[in-house]
Amino acid sequence: MVLCDVGNSRYHFYYKGTAWHKKCDSVPEITIPNFDNKIYAISVRDDALERLQSKYDVTLLNDKIDFDTTYTGLGIDRAVACSAIDDGVVVDAGSAITVDIMQNGIHLGGFILPGISRYEKVYGSISPRLAKSINLAVDIQSLPQNTGDAISYGIIASIVEIIKKSAKGKKIFFTGGDGPYLAKSFDNAIVDNILVFKGMEKIIKDNL
Repeated sequence: MVLCDVGNSRYHFYYKGTAWHKKCDSVPEITIPNFDNKIYAISVRDDALERLQSKYDVTLLNDKIDFDTTYTGLGIDRAVACSAIDDGVVVDAGSAITVDIMQNGIHLGGFILPGISRYEKVYGSISPRLAKSINLAVDIQSLPQNTGDAISYGIIASIVEIIKKSAKGKKIFFTGGDGPYLAKSFDNAIVDNILVFKGMEKIIKDNL
């Protein structure tokens, strides 16, 4: 069973424990022995989904999820990742950082921050002197002594502290490209880059 999370810029595929990615600007080629042309997918980008459907037998799961939330406009990728757990915090750290709180299978709400790389552009737009690369190894336990580290500290520490405040001791599940880095600042962190696929498998099991 091949799963696909159709994102804004990439197709995210999963099959028997292996995940891989393809750009969304063309029809992806899937080379799996005995592949039956069947794909189960979620999607946030219609034209990319249409390209996938032009070549493969795609079952869209967007309307199959029964997710308990009062949040208006929650992205399907966030809802599916959250559905993989009953209690905890889901942090998807990519081009944006989304943080969602789950308790007893109920989505309590969440918030969105810019991704770490996006902050670089923000500082650079303030002044050319602040156009510094982020130092992911900055020590957020000590006050910085130079401008580059000061910027990195401000970015990383603020992200870490707001997540800690929201988590209130719950386990925190990190996914996305910057997930493994952010997870290092937490004692109760779990890095799981296939969380959305676990949620998709649960939806398929419950509904299909």
